[in-house]
Amino acid sequence: MINHSALYHWYESSKRELPWRDTTNAYRIWLSEIILQQTRVQQGMDYWWRFVERFPQVEDLANATEDEVMLLWQGLGYYSRARNLHKAAKLIVSNGWAPFPTRFEDVIQLPGVGEYTAGAIMSFAYNAPYPAADGNVYRVLSRLMDCDEPFDTTAGKKRFRQYAWELLDREQPRLHNSAIMELGAIFCTPGQPDCPHCPLSGNCRAYASGTVSLLPVRKPRTPLKDRYLHYTIYLNPDGFTLLHQRKEKDIWHHLWEFPLAECASSEELGREDFRHVLSHQRLHAKFDICRVNDLPTLPDCITIPFSSIHEYALSRLTLRFLESIEQPY
Repeated sequence: MINHSALYHWYESSKRELPWRDTTNAYRIWLSEIILQQTRVQQGMDYWWRFVERFPQVEDLANATEDEVMLLWQGLGYYSRARNLHKAAKLIVSNGWAPFPTRFEDVIQLPGVGEYTAGAIMSFAYNAPYPAADGNVYRVLSRLMDCDEPFDTTAGKKRFRQYAWELLDREQPRLHNSAIMELGAIFCTPGQPDCPHCPLSGNCRAYASGTVSLLPVRKPRTPLKDRYLHYTIYLNPDGFTLLHQRKEKDIWHHLWEFPLAECASSEELGREDFRHVLSHQRLHAKFDICRVNDLPTLPDCITIPFSSIHEYALSRLTLRFLESIEQPY
């Protein structure tokens, strides 16, 4: 067991003021949980406000086009989250669950929602007794229980979910989940946690055994795959250019980019203008501006005024290139 009284006292005196904590609106809480997957709070906050203002109700999101959703998500990365967000909104409306489903069994059916996200929504919106174990909570649990099993394996996730259920305060699940997640986010940190002043230090087995710095344990990371991307920006005298939408099941699915030729090696690429690192890939990119009298006819490309390029959802790599140049015409 843990000292819930000490944890809650610390939380109430130390918590960050976040807008999705001031509401029990399940739709808004769901938006925050999807946006904050793989995203820091500081960056995610602006996106959350954008979605709330542009799509105040789930019906507004369901009725939007995918391009509208992707454009609003632009720059946040992990774009499958945006596509799943849009699909889930449509499912909520079509199933008659608006403004948001109230049963765990329905919430977990939504695209992009797993056991953690469903538990977080149920506890924060409805104060239902479900644990919410994200990466921060896994770190807290691994130290509380002094568990050196990798938390990102199937067996590890099962074990840590069991710990989360065992420690859950079923009388106050909203407060419990909020407090333990906040503890992991700003106090029980990966680098230098202030263990002597932690409200749970008296319950922490790793603190007692001196193993805090060794936890949590991850499985070995997969080596990054290198890819070499050569983009050509065609420009005619009238300031028009070509854009291509990625359709294949690959990175940046459904985002727009300039015509691309992928090279087999750094030697074939010739030079590197930008290096861009994703979760499992390291991209080496070259951008060439090619001025032509007539734009070529290329498969699956559209012709647009270069000046309107920001009306399209672009990859972060393309945005980095655009930020580095002045208007090229």
